[in-house]
Amino acid sequence: MFPETTPALANVLHWASRPTDDAETRRLIRRRLMVYVRLIVMLFGGLYAIGMVGTAIVVPQLFVAMHVHPAKVVNLLLALGALAFLQVLRRSQPSERMLRSFDVGFAFLMAIGIGVASATAPRGYHFELFALLVMIFLLVLRAALVPSQPLFTALVGGVCSLPILLGAYVQISDSPPDDFLTPSIALMGLSAWCAVATAATTVVSRVIYGLVTQVRDAQHLGRYTLSAKIGEGGMGEVYRAEHAMLRRPTAVKLLLPSKLSASSLERFEREVQLTSRLSHPNTIAIYDYGRTPDGIFYYAMEYLDGLSLESLVASDGVQTAGRVVHILLQAAGALAEAHGIGLIHRDIKPANIMLCERGGMPDVVKVVDFGLVKNLDAADGDVALTNTNALTGTPLYLAPESITRPDKIDARIDIYALGAVGYFLVTGTPPFTGHNVVEIAGHHLHTTPDAPSARLGRAVPPKLDALLVACLAKDPDARPRDAQALLTALLECETESPWSGVTARTWWSSWHDANVEIADRQSPTPRPPTKETCLRLPLG
Repeated sequence: MFPETTPALANVLHWASRPTDDAETRRLIRRRLMVYVRLIVMLFGGLYAIGMVGTAIVVPQLFVAMHVHPAKVVNLLLALGALAFLQVLRRSQPSERMLRSFDVGFAFLMAIGIGVASATAPRGYHFELFALLVMIFLLVLRAALVPSQPLFTALVGGVCSLPILLGAYVQISDSPPDDFLTPSIALMGLSAWCAVATAATTVVSRVIYGLVTQVRDAQHLGRYTLSAKIGEGGMGEVYRAEHAMLRRPTAVKLLLPSKLSASSLERFEREVQLTSRLSHPNTIAIYDYGRTPDGIFYYAMEYLDGLSLESLVASDGVQTAGRVVHILLQAAGALAEAHGIGLIHRDIKPANIMLCERGGMPDVVKVVDFGLVKNLDAADGDVALTNTNALTGTPLYLAPESITRPDKIDARIDIYALGAVGYFLVTGTPPFTGHNVVEIAGHHLHTTPDAPSARLGRAVPPKLDALLVACLAKDPDARPRDAQALLTALLECETESPWSGVTARTWWSSWHDANVEIADRQSPTPRPPTKETCLRLPLG
């Protein structure tokens, strides 16, 4: 989308800024540049408006002349140019090197405009000093807002000083002579001020850049650099991260020190080990596991840039039968692999099923959070880690036998929960609700759910309607015996409007358009998970 910088300029930028090509750094620079440019739009737009209003009030006879005066025209063009540049930043995702090029180029164009305005301003009023003050203000503002290495800031200051000094030279040369201030002395003084301003902004940039570097160092966790927190669960918190070498977006889950005990650590390690055995494309992938020198345990997994089924219904309402079948087929496929090797999830719910795009394919399901997974083939000591006599899972999607005999559960509790998820997608509500956990558990034990079509008040494909009711049967023997049997039943569910790839791409395109402005407005503040800060994190 953007032309590449010339080799000479690229070498200079690389020498002065040493781009990291880090995704989080790119986002930070882009956000800060946008703030910087907005302030410049306000500055030059405000100066232009104040000049026009002041002229209209004080010397109305000069109002027309001021509109066409070169200095005021340049002032207006600077405001409009900054506004146009702001739109470019908002609508694009340039590389870090390109952002640095924009940074230098924008500052230089602003300096040229200020220099031209100084050269064309009325003589005898020392407008070159006003131009210098404006330029110093812009350089200090940039150093404070846009993180860059001190050498790069010095380069920007030096480049921007040239147009200012040239405009001042034209202004001073054409001004009436002054017995005490010759043009050469005045120019030397302005040059000194430019050097002082460049040095000052370099110091400011060094301080700001040092703080940013300290924060980034605090965010390093093994080979990963953490950014925003994206989730929280019973055992820990999940952060968006990036691998130091692969530059691959990653999600890192941390075990909170408040949860750190021998049993919780065993369970945390067990979650990693069991999940890493799963390779189904609809199961979240585990990349790595480790412990930092500070004693923070973590594991790295696939980063999913999408939305949960809970968010899907909240933002998009009830889903078509074709899409529900499409989603359930993928989730059942992931569970079928787990059930096939003796694992049950135990916490299937809309929030633990993500919908995203993968490899150019829309509407790819990912089953996440195997924190409550149970190994049916485990030895007694391993089974004890699952607390099978405790009530686990989410009450709204809890199978009856999980309440009455949690030590005898099998894969069919996942079938019940996935049926409840399908019910939620079709109707927009869970099968049962209540004022408290006891009331909801009572419904799971004793209340027969309405068919989805009855709850919705309109027709649902008969086979899908009956299958969801069968999944919610109180007697486990009345449900599909496992995920593989559910897969077979779902394949037989005919719908009038199957969910096609074209329809899915259209939906995702609309979803991205609706969320791009929200993403631009969000500026998440990183929470560096050092040992000290983790001790203050809230319980999951």
